[in-house]
Amino acid sequence: MALRNTKDSWGSLAKTFHWVIAVLVIGMIGFGLYVHELPRGPIKAELMIYHKSTGILILALMSARLVWRLLNPVPVLPPALKGWEKAVAAATHWLLYGVVFLMPISGYVMTAAANVPFRFFQTFTVPLIIAPSRELFGTAHDIHEFTSRVLIALLVLHIGAALRHHFLLKDDILRRMLPGGGKEHS
Repeated sequence: MALRNTKDSWGSLAKTFHWVIAVLVIGMIGFGLYVHELPRGPIKAELMIYHKSTGILILALMSARLVWRLLNPVPVLPPALKGWEKAVAAATHWLLYGVVFLMPISGYVMTAAANVPFRFFQTFTVPLIIAPSRELFGTAHDIHEFTSRVLIALLVLHIGAALRHHFLLKDDILRRMLPGGGKEHS
């Protein structure tokens, strides 16, 4: 399989970014909801380190993914799709990118504004470059919570659309994002 995208298929690196980030984001939603409900204490504090570390990892992977996407052609959508469907697909993808960036950024701002240093997966201390601020913490917290709801809605839309394409429209939209799927080009 080709590393780079073509006009007909996603390349192996784009697929890897997609699926690794998808697993991390979906896992973070469940993990974040679980940790949010825990009472304050050492267990919650320890689990939050992994939540924050994974958020930083997602931010780094999304940054690399965005650069890769901007440097590669995006496979064309099936010509049978209506103009509004193509517009919704493009808007949903860019909103997903924006929300997946905003989640870890707002989480980082909360951490920095609360002046709570942490070590990235217990390896190195993540620098807090924002001054402590209760007001900023509250704003970042509200953004993080609201954005999590938007993210869930966008994921439902994105996954639902992929399944619609696969099972109802029977086109190759989903297959070409699956490992080993899509049209092969060298």
